Amino acid sequence: MSLNLALVLETGAASQPRHTAIVSNGHGMTYAQLNEAANQCASGLARLGVHTGDSVAVMLPNVPEFVIAYFGVLKLGGCVVPLNTLFKASEIAYQVEDSDASALVVAESLLPEARRALLGVEACHHLIVSGKRSPPGWHLFSDLLGRGRPEFDTVQTMPDDTAVILYTAGATGHPKGAELTHFNMFYNAALTADHLCRLTAQDVSLSVLPLFHAFGQTCVMNATLYAGGTLTLLSRFEPDRVLQVIQRDRVTLLMGVPTMYWYLQHYPAAEKYDWSSLRLCCSGGAALPVDLMKQFEERYGLPIFEGYGLSETAPVAAFNVPLSFRRDHVAEQAPRPGSIGLPIYGVQMKIFDEKDRELPPGEVGEIVIRGHNVMKGYYKRPGPTAEAMRGGWFHTGDLGRMDESGYFYVVDRKKDLIIRGGLNIYPREVEDVLLAHPAVAEVAVVGAPDEVMGEEIKAFVVLEQDEAVDAEDLIEYGRKRMAAYKYPRYIEFRTELPKDATGKIIKRQLKE
Repeated sequence: MSLNLALVLETGAASQPRHTAIVSNGHGMTYAQLNEAANQCASGLARLGVHTGDSVAVMLPNVPEFVIAYFGVLKLGGCVVPLNTLFKASEIAYQVEDSDASALVVAESLLPEARRALLGVEACHHLIVSGKRSPPGWHLFSDLLGRGRPEFDTVQTMPDDTAVILYTAGATGHPKGAELTHFNMFYNAALTADHLCRLTAQDVSLSVLPLFHAFGQTCVMNATLYAGGTLTLLSRFEPDRVLQVIQRDRVTLLMGVPTMYWYLQHYPAAEKYDWSSLRLCCSGGAALPVDLMKQFEERYGLPIFEGYGLSETAPVAAFNVPLSFRRDHVAEQAPRPGSIGLPIYGVQMKIFDEKDRELPPGEVGEIVIRGHNVMKGYYKRPGPTAEAMRGGWFHTGDLGRMDESGYFYVVDRKKDLIIRGGLNIYPREVEDVLLAHPAVAEVAVVGAPDEVMGEEIKAFVVLEQDEAVDAEDLIEYGRKRMAAYKYPRYIEFRTELPKDATGKIIKRQLKE
């Protein structure tokens, strides 16, 4: 049996070609137009020399070109490697090289960092710019489409073939590429649309979550297109702009991270906009504070339903909605504030102790998952894959508990991962940058609780003897060398850092 994730677009193009698929800045594209553009992209890439099975890095904001490139690569039988649009040169270079990407599609505004990144990357031969001008040796995305054909025979791929590589932070080493299959991504989007959100062709979803992230890809873009709905694209979250678009496009579904809901809740002029079209608000990417959930519903009359997942699980693993909303259940039951809900259809979740033994309800341990949503593995990393998939269960690194009714609750993260505004920060990357400063002897980076962002980045620093630097200068040093969401906002100087008998820094004490 073959399966290509591009089916979510092709089905809509066949069944409702004139229905609006995407809207950007008030301008729409029908399903037929979007599908033809993806065909042009696929054939254009093939003419350029990109082959079936190649990885293609895509570094674009939430614009039509992202959707076109995404499905164009899939139609060609390639693998999409979405890159964070906030990345600096070293971060781009690492992921392009590690994923063996043969091509890069990048926005013109991001060219300076991309060109610096590619100076040391030899294998990425095909360089494409989405914009009006391209440097020597680069190709314009518009020209690529112009040379392509509006008809293209989508390459037959198997369900277990890799469709997307999403890079995810871990506790040690560099970020790893989670290989997500066509089936992982397709079925997760289908379940989100059918079982969890009950999306139809009449729904309009606001795509303000970054499409380079699993949450934005699966739960917004792919789920909406699977259902035949309309996707309205917004590249940057600004409360006023979000509310304008909700009103203008009669948005029915809003997916966001807790930080977004915090800003909307505290936005003073929200009442001047018409929210009446919204029927469903969902949150993921980080823990949603119960107080925020209650305040938001009191102000707007809209509950926020919380889900749970990881890049490695495509991403949805559990969702907290009334059971009547889920087509795999029949009984009515209210969502439980503070819970991440029940595992989605076909997915199992358990709580394991440190020896991988199942724990009874109420006890805290590591959340483990198995099912159709779990990744194929970490790209080119058999060791970390085997460790993460011990006993056939994906070990999330998150600590949680399950109640007597089977509802799950996240208690803490076993890993040192920091989640700031729904974006993952890998502490060691920040530490490595700060350690390169000549005045810094030791550093430990942790997440500090923050009302707005969920967590902020705090660095505990020990200076070299007879060296001096103030906090503002060190923050600026990091800001110039890291993506904007990664550099530390707080610096605390210490004469020493707490360590165990082996000399390992005890971050738990710093967090406390």
